[in-house]
Amino acid sequence: MYTDERLTCTDCGAEFVFTAGEQEFFASKGFQNKPNRCPDCRAARKAQRGSSGSSSTRSYGAREMYSVTCSECGQTAEVPFQPRGDKPVYCRDCYARQRSAYR
Repeated sequence: MYTDERLTCTDCGAEFVFTAGEQEFFASKGFQNKPNRCPDCRAARKAQRGSSGSSSTRSYGAREMYSVTCSECGQTAEVPFQPRGDKPVYCRDCYARQRSAYR
């Protein structure tokens, strides 16, 4: 039913084989699209997502972090957005305290 297919990786441009066994596995999981990345690029991407620190959110690329000074405690923190300067910015701990105070 399935036959090996040669595909081109969208990340590195290398040609790789999408084996009949892999196709059968994909079908059994309900996947309808063919893989876009070679096994090496898939593994690298999976490792990058795994090292992002949070398994509850998916990361589809490196997120730029900005170094800020917490408006409450004065410690240095990193945030995933560029502060505009018109609102306070908190470190993780102070943000959690602020958030729980409003609940």
